[in-house]
Amino acid sequence: MKTSSPIPRILLVLLPALLLFLAGCAYPTLPPTTPPTTPTTIPAPEALTIVTHDSFDISEEVLNRFHEDTGIEIKVLKSGDAGEMLNTLILSKENPLGDVVYGIDNTFLSRALEADLFAPYDAPALADIPDDLELDPEHKMLPVDFGFVTLNYDIAWFEQNDLDPPDDIADLTDPAYKGLTVVENPASSSPGLAFLLTTVGRFGTEGDYTYLDYWRDLRANDVQVTEGWSDAYWGVFTVGSGGEGDRPIVVSYATSPVAEVYFNELESPPTASVNTPGNSFKQVEFVGILARSPHAQAARRLIDFLLSPTFQEDIPLHMFVYPANSKADMGDLFRRWAEVPTEPVSVSPEDIARHREEWIEAWTDVVLR
Repeated sequence: MKTSSPIPRILLVLLPALLLFLAGCAYPTLPPTTPPTTPTTIPAPEALTIVTHDSFDISEEVLNRFHEDTGIEIKVLKSGDAGEMLNTLILSKENPLGDVVYGIDNTFLSRALEADLFAPYDAPALADIPDDLELDPEHKMLPVDFGFVTLNYDIAWFEQNDLDPPDDIADLTDPAYKGLTVVENPASSSPGLAFLLTTVGRFGTEGDYTYLDYWRDLRANDVQVTEGWSDAYWGVFTVGSGGEGDRPIVVSYATSPVAEVYFNELESPPTASVNTPGNSFKQVEFVGILARSPHAQAARRLIDFLLSPTFQEDIPLHMFVYPANSKADMGDLFRRWAEVPTEPVSVSPEDIARHREEWIEAWTDVVLR
């Protein structure tokens, strides 16, 4: 039987080259590529800066805990009181002075938000913070602590002078209390502004008897005004001045009696605060991440730390305010002596932002001019 002819030797030689040529036509050669990369975490910075007010105080031990856990150092930049700090933040918005801000309160909240300084962050710890402290629904400013501005009085002075201590701010206009009260200027003092807002919320701005009528009566009853809390408490108040002052009533904080016990190692406080309904103002302080911080990821970790029980439990006996985190233990001294005022006066952050300067100017005309 006749078989087919064998493939010519020349084709056997050329066939591999022909196949390679055809393959190159069907599948064009791609340029070489680098191997695919796996997404990586942005390297943590060596340090983060907290911009805060001059009253910020926390133990080095607690701050070091963040460094131990993350390798990131915390630097603290104090920038005056809350108002001065906010002005500085607005002026340096394009070139931020730090990464996280601590201490803007509800008297300046709306102004801070309008300046668009902060990036939103839904921190997990918000689940443990009471809803009434969360005044910014976008969570650009997160509650970190709170306190109450109210009247404080010298217990022994009133006992020795056989006079009932005040239990309402309206008492201060009674002739029996003439020349007994010292307050702070709201234009230069945070508690001074809070007390002004107490009177606005309590007496209103319209009607037969307004907050300005109250201040006229208070001026007629010889109220003394100082530039700041330290001048009032340590210089004029009979307790804070060690008896050198002559005013047994001062605008201070509901936690001031705790501070007296703590710093003077006393069994009980020599002062008491007026915590009855309608006689105090609730100050809420916030933390936030500066929108132009180059370390946003690390800054969120710092916010988590500031809202954690580790940090929050250090707040009471360092800054003498209440921790915002409901799971933080405020300690025995606070539980015993830091009575929480009932029904504090409320003025919305929007109204404060809209009328703050107007109210201060009107107060200045009535009280100082």
